[in-house]
Amino acid sequence: MTNETTNGGGAAGSEGGAAATGQQAGPSIEVLAQYIKDLSFENPRAPVSMTEQRTGQPPINFNIQVNANPAGEDQIEVELKLEARAGDETTVIFALELVYCGLFRVRNIPQEHFQPFVMIECPRLLFPFARQIVADTIGAGGFPPVMLGLIDFASLYQQRMAQQPTAQA
Repeated sequence: MTNETTNGGGAAGSEGGAAATGQQAGPSIEVLAQYIKDLSFENPRAPVSMTEQRTGQPPINFNIQVNANPAGEDQIEVELKLEARAGDETTVIFALELVYCGLFRVRNIPQEHFQPFVMIECPRLLFPFARQIVADTIGAGGFPPVMLGLIDFASLYQQRMAQQPTAQA
């Protein structure tokens, strides 16, 4: 029994991999860090909001934004901004703002695919953690936790691109 790996064609893997054979390595993404950059929770009507009788769940509006900024030669910081506001036009029951970030190393992505890759795949990796922070924070604020549904970051990216003005020739 040996610990040798093969590349599917029967040849043993070597130190250096694709670079040793002259082939370019495939696309890769590595999460270097993830962190809360900003977190705010407001319960402006407390303690009244804790004791008043409500019929049903108050309307909750969610907003999500994704931004990316270079952070080094092959590193990028992706920012996932989530806002939640419960209440109606005149009364805020609670308001939450979370800026959750990840530092990623992205390699071997063709330039024409780099922006969509970063703006779709990176937030997809961050979202489960941000969603848990939102649920925990709202719960710690004295309200039933709100579990956000899944977000289609590809559609979100397409909407963002459609809203940008086209370049004039």
